Amino acid sequence: MITQTQLTSDERLQLRSAYRQLLRLTVDIRQPSDVRNIRNIFRTATETVDVFRYKATGFTALLHSIQTACIVVDEIGLGRSSVIGAILCDTIRDANIPAEQISAIFGENIVAVCRGLLKVSELYGRMPAVDNDNFRKLLFTFAEDVRVVLIILADRLNLMRHMKAYAPDEQKSISSEVAYLYAPLAHRMGLYGIKSEMEDQSMKYTNREVYDSIAAKLNETKESREKYIENFIAPLRIALSDAGLAPFEMKGRTKTISSIYNKMKKHVEFENIYDLFAIRIIIDCPLRDEKAECWRAYSVVTDMYRPNPARLKDWISVPKSNGYESLHITVFGPENRWVEVQIRTKRMDEVAEKGFAAHWKYKGIKTEQNMEKWLASIREVLENPELNGVDFIEDFKLNLYDKEVFAFTPKGDLRRLAKGATVLDFAFDIHTNIGRQCVGAIVNGRNVSIRYVLQNGDQVEILTSPHQEPKADWVNYVVTSRAKTKLRQALREQTFRMAEIGRELLERRLKNWKLELNDSMLRRLMKEAGYKDINDFLSAVGEDKFSIADIKTFIERSEEKTSEPTKNYSVEDFRVGNEQRTESTSKNVLVLDRGLTDIDFSLARCCNPIFGDPVFAFVSATGGVKVHRIGCHNEPEMRRKFGYRILDARWSGTDGMMTPVMLHVSGSDDIGIMSNISQLFTGNTSAKLRNINVDSTEGGFDGTMTILVSNVDELGGIIKKIKAVRGVRKVERLSAI
Repeated sequence: MITQTQLTSDERLQLRSAYRQLLRLTVDIRQPSDVRNIRNIFRTATETVDVFRYKATGFTALLHSIQTACIVVDEIGLGRSSVIGAILCDTIRDANIPAEQISAIFGENIVAVCRGLLKVSELYGRMPAVDNDNFRKLLFTFAEDVRVVLIILADRLNLMRHMKAYAPDEQKSISSEVAYLYAPLAHRMGLYGIKSEMEDQSMKYTNREVYDSIAAKLNETKESREKYIENFIAPLRIALSDAGLAPFEMKGRTKTISSIYNKMKKHVEFENIYDLFAIRIIIDCPLRDEKAECWRAYSVVTDMYRPNPARLKDWISVPKSNGYESLHITVFGPENRWVEVQIRTKRMDEVAEKGFAAHWKYKGIKTEQNMEKWLASIREVLENPELNGVDFIEDFKLNLYDKEVFAFTPKGDLRRLAKGATVLDFAFDIHTNIGRQCVGAIVNGRNVSIRYVLQNGDQVEILTSPHQEPKADWVNYVVTSRAKTKLRQALREQTFRMAEIGRELLERRLKNWKLELNDSMLRRLMKEAGYKDINDFLSAVGEDKFSIADIKTFIERSEEKTSEPTKNYSVEDFRVGNEQRTESTSKNVLVLDRGLTDIDFSLARCCNPIFGDPVFAFVSATGGVKVHRIGCHNEPEMRRKFGYRILDARWSGTDGMMTPVMLHVSGSDDIGIMSNISQLFTGNTSAKLRNINVDSTEGGFDGTMTILVSNVDELGGIIKKIKAVRGVRKVERLSAI
């Protein structure tokens, strides 16, 4: 057992420093007896356990708890109950201290926090990352007490700051989980600083080469960037002071490495990212004067520098659902460069950094309803037990959306939805039955279909019909979690009803053929018909999607069909030193681990990698090798559950086979724009246009196109050419075909 006297002098110094920092940060929120009571708890606990025991990070458990508590109070802004809960949680668990004792000393409020934290601790067990089976339970705990969410965010951030102490495999596993779950969660809670640090720290351990490359470029341009920021700010500071603006401060903010990488993934070169930094104006004024002072600053900035009206974002008049308020404008600055300027008050800035927790300091700011609405949407996802792991996580993440669109009902009620939401999303947001019976809408006085994508400020009147029923393809027309969940439930109900009809029909036919319908027969028929789910197969029978007479043919063919024996491989077959080889499926070469080549592989459909993409290999249970793009939405789950099956991979050679890629294209509906895009593929390029599907809206178009390319550089060139076509506003690569 490690005791305090066995700690090194450096460890004791760190512990003492963190403790003093915590005392300094909590001077205004703790009660006089709290310090003494906490020390007594530790003194009692050391009789049975060692509160100074080491954690996997190499630091003592107590140091980790104190550091987490410092983040809780300083970077999130929580109060006494959360701070004490963060400090005592591990000790209460390990020393088995009864809840009654804690309640008698600190009160029931702190017991509630500790209870939630202990539930989360149990889910993690001895693993540094939670597995998929416990993911729902984790979210249930989050949905019960918001403070638990915030404390766990602090704990994960503290963990990321000490990630060096973990083994490489654990670094990737923890980092993937933090990037996939906790960073979006922090963003949704309004904790932009924590979200940004989590993303950068995660990228450092999951994509170190790119991280170091961007960091080096930022360092190279740091001096010139700081000089430009100062030249931009200096005259503006004078103009704002002359205008009589309330006391203010100005500073430059460089874009985070992870957000720069997200831009570069859209085929934007580092040198061409115009919003590499932003200027922030923070005004110190009373609540009643906030809007007036922000718009006064806006007037001064736009008088001095020419604004881009299309880039104005007014989150003061209509704040984001997580409480974020700010004016964002983009102006044409010196040296012909576009610069983003963010205007906010001191209160708004604190809310932006500390999220919902900061609202509790200010009276008259109504955010509880937003928080309850979000928690209700989380519970809605949790109530759908039939979602598989990937769909469940995707639906949960939809509730953590970043960009929003707001629209109004005919009575003027404001509805917030995820960016890209359609009329169908709007209908389900109002009520499930309205969504199920939706046939279209009247938007701004004009009839539109259920597929219409809502724009900010739209007034929407939903049209319904009692004869309307949900269709399977409606899933492609919704983006919000609520709509997806309710739609799947409705479709599942329809499938079950039709499956009963199909079963009765099939039983009668098989009885006529002197065959008995048993589970074995059903599975064989389902496999022959190409279905993965028995209910889907029976529903297809009930809907008469194929002739019942064909079933007899299926049975006869399956009995005659023979399959050639195939050899399966394990992960070890692909490790260094194994001499087994199989023929490559294409002329491009995939190199696994430390040089192993000539492996038979296939490209994953979930992320559709092409030659030149950063990739990794996944060895399936049957021995096949699937190649996935780094950043694939399935990657975190695979690393958590099957990390031992993941192999490093890279492309070798100069070119690859022609691979289909789907692009999303939108823009103005100019005459001949489709013809101009199509002509790009008739020149010297080897890329081929397979198909293009476009929907026209009033004055615009939105569609997808599938092209064949041989490598990622060729794809980047094609995307640049399409963007250059007059009328095209946006081109982006979609994950799957």
